[in-house]
Amino acid sequence: MAFARWLKKLAPIVLVLVLLVSACTAAPNKYDQVQSETTGRNAPAAVAKEAEQGSTFNQFFPDSQGEYEVIPAQEKKGFAEYKLNQGSTTIAMLSINDTTSVPAAAAKYADATETVAGYPMVNQGAMATGLLINDRYQVKVLSRSPSFTQADRVEWLQKFDLSGIAQLQGAATPVVPGPAAKAQPLTVPPGAPQAPVLVPQPAS
Repeated sequence: MAFARWLKKLAPIVLVLVLLVSACTAAPNKYDQVQSETTGRNAPAAVAKEAEQGSTFNQFFPDSQGEYEVIPAQEKKGFAEYKLNQGSTTIAMLSINDTTSVPAAAAKYADATETVAGYPMVNQGAMATGLLINDRYQVKVLSRSPSFTQADRVEWLQKFDLSGIAQLQGAATPVVPGPAAKAQPLTVPPGAPQAPVLVPQPAS
């Protein structure tokens, strides 16, 4: 009887120990594996620290006009996007992004053969057209309707404030020198001994 009572008290402790051992030896789940692999690769942050704030780009988007309405859609660091609606239909997406976080996006323009307002322009597939400003800021129009053609995309690219975007990475302000200081005559305080005037003597 005493042995049975002792065994009854010991059983919960043994059960806890078994569960602990099982938990420690269990294979990691899929989330743990992905997290471990990502950490091992030392994956970079999705958005570069020096990327422009998305709110900075809002002022450069076109305004609504005529039958077209420009509506904010998404904003985050390094990116801002607007919908271009015609009536109740979204016919295109307008965006500005800082390619500091995605250098591959800027690399697409290295071999551009066309320009818009002097900036390299490329078609990205059959439904998107973009241009690159200062080798950094990508302005893009993406068609959401077949009726919104490549010519329409180019037209709307020109409606952005491109020169304003270019100022985001403008050259340093040159230092403008002030007026040259005028030479002041040398004055001698009253009563001070005058320096002797040396008169050159003729050579003997």
